[in-house]
Amino acid sequence: MAKQTISSLVTGGGASAGPPLGPALGPMGVNIMEVINGINEKTKDFEGMKVPVTVSVDSDTKKWEVEIGIPSASALILKECGIQKGSGTSGTDWAGDVSMDSIIKVANVKLESSYATEIKSVAKQIIGTCQSLGIKIEGKTPKEITAEINDGKWEEKFS
Repeated sequence: MAKQTISSLVTGGGASAGPPLGPALGPMGVNIMEVINGINEKTKDFEGMKVPVTVSVDSDTKKWEVEIGIPSASALILKECGIQKGSGTSGTDWAGDVSMDSIIKVANVKLESSYATEIKSVAKQIIGTCQSLGIKIEGKTPKEITAEINDGKWEEKFS
């Protein structure tokens, strides 16, 4: 049983039979539109975000399966903010503001693919990403929020 795999970054819910997927799937002898529809079904929650996708095809039976990766922390935060991109000059210009609940939500998504075991440490990484994107949390800078977390101010959110 030989397996062939293709890995690609697709826009959530927007994969098409064009490059890069179509030409790569063609020689594998699978129904390209079936696979594309499968990818779009699995990635529709990440609409507009770049999502890592791996398609495995069994060369003998032509059975295929799609595995979806997790979008980057930046992509998830920008979605929570409802903006397309961060500030070009983080630290001086702020592009958006998210709630602590949004930080926890993104941290929970990333926790599965992280080596961290505590939601709090993942949340701090997400807040670090906010710093580089120029996004405030609860109207405060990422540095202020990190200091508050270290002082135990947000404990109830992490339990």
